Amino acid sequence: MYNKEFSDLLVEKRESVLILTLDNEPMANAITDSMIDSIETVLAHADEDDEIRCIILTGAGKFFCAGGDIKAMESKSGMFAGESNELRRRYNRGIQRIPRAIESLKTPIIAMVGGAAIGAGCDLAMMCDLRVSSERAKFAETFSKLSLVPGDGGTFFLQRVIGYTKAMEMFLTGDIYSGEQVKEMGLSNYQVSHDTLLDFTLSLANKIASNAPIALSLTKMALKSGRTSSLNDQLELLSTMQGISQRTADHFEGISAFKEKREAKFTGK
Repeated sequence: MYNKEFSDLLVEKRESVLILTLDNEPMANAITDSMIDSIETVLAHADEDDEIRCIILTGAGKFFCAGGDIKAMESKSGMFAGESNELRRRYNRGIQRIPRAIESLKTPIIAMVGGAAIGAGCDLAMMCDLRVSSERAKFAETFSKLSLVPGDGGTFFLQRVIGYTKAMEMFLTGDIYSGEQVKEMGLSNYQVSHDTLLDFTLSLANKIASNAPIALSLTKMALKSGRTSSLNDQLELLSTMQGISQRTADHFEGISAFKEKREAKFTGK
């Protein structure tokens, strides 16, 4: 599966980590219909692959993702063809498949941002569980500059990463944020030098992958559910999940490793 060629997407498996690279460099990795198909296909497969314990999403070249294709917007072509109702349906059937695919993932996913993440590209980074960026990273919600709204779900994701007030600031101003602003606003979990970006992100992904995968998946699902559920609903969900995790072989391996003062070797069973 991972050795196949995918349109506008490079796929590389490194042991238990899968690296997905947006590969539309001449267009600053702008999102295309074929890229959407590729991302959805690979994520669906990876999430059911027990060998994959963490996913890294990044962009080829100098950009993470520049969002939508401006030329296609101007010419009303491709994913931007048609009048209002057709466009609405294109968004439902097109780019909105990406947030649905990422939000449904049980596998942890990290955005590795070493360049501009603009508009839908910024939203794409915010859809991921964690973000690692370098000093070359730039984040911006520039929809207002083009008289657009974030049709890919940005209003849902951004405020859950940096809070309502800062998200409102980004959307209303359309400003570009970089350097210290990225760290201060919490747009990234980690900011590292560009030369160490890949090594650091891989190290983080491997650290995550070394933990008990069943417990990680259940915890991730509970965190996402907890954003919208009541306390009682969350407690009921957690008691169910704890009942599952506490009878896994990995749980008892974790206890043995703790008692023996060694690193646990989790198998996902």
